[in-house]
Amino acid sequence: MSKEQNVIEFYLVCNKLKNVIRTGWKNWNVKKERIESVAEHIFGVQMLAIAMYSEYEYDIDIKKVIYMLAIHELGEAVIGDLTQFEISKTEKEKIEHEAVHKILNNLLDGKHIEQLFLEFDERKTKEALFAYQCDKLECDLQCKLYDEENCVDLNN
Repeated sequence: MSKEQNVIEFYLVCNKLKNVIRTGWKNWNVKKERIESVAEHIFGVQMLAIAMYSEYEYDIDIKKVIYMLAIHELGEAVIGDLTQFEISKTEKEKIEHEAVHKILNNLLDGKHIEQLFLEFDERKTKEALFAYQCDKLECDLQCKLYDEENCVDLNN
């Protein structure tokens, strides 16, 4: 494939994340006409990371964090947003890693991008830990927003 085809192919796969609805919110019976997509979650967690970095001046490479967060859900474009109620963590990680490898296979920088994806999953570097914590915090904040909008009852 040509470089142009690789770019378009990668974009088309990533674009699917706009239509992958966050399964956890469905499982929690969030009562809202339109529930957050995976792409919206990615955007939200990146903005949260930028704000946290701005205000607390962590000793991290924020560009690396933003890059990790941009791709941390990439596999879900292929496998969907599977939760712990549908599949084991080990099995999800296996099929998600296979999907990410396949998605990135044709990009010239694919191996580097895949390494960032794996680094996020391993949570051993300060950037990966920060990105992971922002990912979890964003979910908590989104849940709180759904609660304040009376879309979910956190007591259930």
